[in-house]
Amino acid sequence: MSDFAREVESLRPQLLRFARTQLRNEAWAEDAVSDTLLAALERPQAFGGLSQLKTWLIGILKHKVVDQLRRHAREATVIAGEDGDDLDDLLFTQEGHWREPPAVWASPEASFHERQFFDVLQACIDHLPPVQGRVFMMREWLGLDTEEICKELSISATNLWVLLHRARLRLRECLDLRWFQAPRTA
Repeated sequence: MSDFAREVESLRPQLLRFARTQLRNEAWAEDAVSDTLLAALERPQAFGGLSQLKTWLIGILKHKVVDQLRRHAREATVIAGEDGDDLDDLLFTQEGHWREPPAVWASPEASFHERQFFDVLQACIDHLPPVQGRVFMMREWLGLDTEEICKELSISATNLWVLLHRARLRLRECLDLRWFQAPRTA
């Protein structure tokens, strides 16, 4: 087995976690990851080294996940208030202002490029309520439009926007605590 093949295979657990989050079906997730790894191993020359191998593989996997979502019709019931608390009341005053202003984010562009940021972001996404995490990933990572997401999850556009709003609020809070205010090691 080549070094490239070993490195690709070592990323399988992370790819599988991403696929499971999106597809909510073990067999479909396995298929999407297997198709991704096969595509990478059949054409290793396609990896030009302009990005990290994981980033390249996630790019391939995103397309495989979208293919799976389009291939399989699923039914899901989403209850608007399922996350159990009203995050808006916790974060905003009645006038709509932040209860506690966000910390100063000195250089978001520089932070964004740091590898550790992606690890913290993934941890924050993993801690979202499952439906919020899923719609956020479908919208922001997979690039699905409103109609596709609503059809896949059998939800209304209004429900989708509420879920996305809540997911973004939670991610902002999580990143504020775990990244922007947290002491980092160099």
